[in-house]
Amino acid sequence: MANQNPVLIDRHPGRSTQTIGLARGLGTDPELIHAPSVGVVGTKGDSQCYLGVAAKVEAIHQALKSRIGTGPDQVSFRLVQPEYTIATSDGMRNGTPEMRYSLIGREVTQDALCEHLSATGLAGTIAVVACDKPPVGTLAAMLEHNLPGIIMSDGPIRPGTDPNTGEKLDIVSAFQVAGHPDPEYRHHIACHACPGFGSCGGMFTYNTMQTFIGVLGMQPLHMVAPPSDDPRRLTEFPEELVTLLARMIETDLKPRDIVGRDSLRNALIVAMAIGGSTNALLHAPEIARAAGFADFWTEIITPEEFNHLSQHVVPVLTNARPYGTYSMVDIDAVGGVQIIVRELLEAGLLNGEALTCTGETLAQQVARLGAGLADGEVIYPVKAPYKPTGGLRLLGGNLSPDFSAILKLAGVEGGLDNNQFRGKARVFDGQQALLDMLDQKPESFEDNDMIIVRYEGPSGAPGMPEMLDPTSRITTLCRERGIVIALMTDARFSGGSVGLVIGHVGPEAALGGPIALVEDGDEILVDLDTNEINCTPLRDADVFAARKAAWDAAVAGNGGFHPSLPDADTRLLQRARHMAVPAIHGAGLHPNREVWVRNPRAAVQSGFMPQNRFRSEVAAQS
Repeated sequence: MANQNPVLIDRHPGRSTQTIGLARGLGTDPELIHAPSVGVVGTKGDSQCYLGVAAKVEAIHQALKSRIGTGPDQVSFRLVQPEYTIATSDGMRNGTPEMRYSLIGREVTQDALCEHLSATGLAGTIAVVACDKPPVGTLAAMLEHNLPGIIMSDGPIRPGTDPNTGEKLDIVSAFQVAGHPDPEYRHHIACHACPGFGSCGGMFTYNTMQTFIGVLGMQPLHMVAPPSDDPRRLTEFPEELVTLLARMIETDLKPRDIVGRDSLRNALIVAMAIGGSTNALLHAPEIARAAGFADFWTEIITPEEFNHLSQHVVPVLTNARPYGTYSMVDIDAVGGVQIIVRELLEAGLLNGEALTCTGETLAQQVARLGAGLADGEVIYPVKAPYKPTGGLRLLGGNLSPDFSAILKLAGVEGGLDNNQFRGKARVFDGQQALLDMLDQKPESFEDNDMIIVRYEGPSGAPGMPEMLDPTSRITTLCRERGIVIALMTDARFSGGSVGLVIGHVGPEAALGGPIALVEDGDEILVDLDTNEINCTPLRDADVFAARKAAWDAAVAGNGGFHPSLPDADTRLLQRARHMAVPAIHGAGLHPNREVWVRNPRAAVQSGFMPQNRFRSEVAAQS
């Protein structure tokens, strides 16, 4: 490969001159400028979640550089400079209009990395990821590029400690005191909840998705749980990642060889077993799409099978925040996520033959890591779990005909009587209206209220914001007053949300879903035996027709959009309003949304995904 470079340089001096200069600037061999390239990518944002990423990227870059060359035990590749994508801080933006950009950030990351990987032609990539949307966008881009690549999470933040009480704190602790009357106390908690750097430390969305990506096979399992400031992330792990990437390149092990139906099912089952974030059900379909599957809910798992596993097969094994006591750092201290995986493998709940980025099967990787026994306090064994059923449940019914609504059952603190909740609707057109009421008249909320927050879905908001701010305040209200207040929305939740909160209701209000037709005082029934959410008045066909006609008239009189929709005042928000697919399909920004809603496979065949991106077995079925 190196011997051909002088000819290429002579023939294409215009293309070569900057590459030669770059090689000299990076301190690598100019003779390798036309060899396949390798590099590191990372994520930068405006919060402490991302503060540790740059140091890891630089450490891995230096480890790569030390292995580049034409000598013995070196790899003959061109090294490119590190590339970063931008990201939004979920923690800082929750409860603000800027939170609309959070999930859209997944799409921006994917687009930016698609451009970098494809235009640079990277033959090997190591990605350092933080927070929860950039890792998914990064993985999706790597799957579409489909050349050897590996991921390392930057790691979680360590818990804070209240110096007055010794209580362990995290970002959710701070959100839950938002309604406290003493401003000094609120500030006190804010000052101590998030020391140091790293991503959110509980079993919130970040750690749910890092565990997901590890079990999926794209991240070594032992690199998931150590905190961001663990010295191994700067010393041992970079060399290990470079060695693994070199082996992947040598054996031509690509992301789509790793991410398949079995590995996706494994990752979903582990998400149930850790009481993981509801956001996993937004990210998994997008990961599957990037891996070449047209319809996640038929080709990977059906909603009915998902619920069967969660109700009857897969228990919660972790005593972790926000529904439990401990942080991801504590999980690392008792052996890491490989302990959880070992428990599930031995119980026959995972496919141990799924391939991973180490070149081993999932079972082989766990065995090599020497995963021990569950300690019984932080991680529980399958035979004596922390909670008897899985942490996530999908819901249908007349308010969720898409069968898309998701409940984090692991986080429910009360309100279910014989698996049912019956409440009275309190309707808010937009999150801000609810926040205003919580600020100004929190006493107006009553036991068994079912708060409805709508026009905050993928298209409506647009961007489908999280609702950690209102759910945290509602949780505190319920605990203080000994009442139950439920919440249902076409938006989504932070992995730190707890309570009887149901998100992803679809079709969303902006697209005329039944949630748009609910009125104050309507009876709402949540039934976990039938896995349905129903609005009693909408069972009456005449009532449904009259309300839908009124809604259609309001839309027609407002240029095709309901007047309750907020402005989409940037090009990015406009893209989301017109291109976001329903939550059940991942809420991504894609062309042919109308076709996609009717038939995902038809959307793929009509140009949603190039035919050569199809899995051969999927194409054969179409």
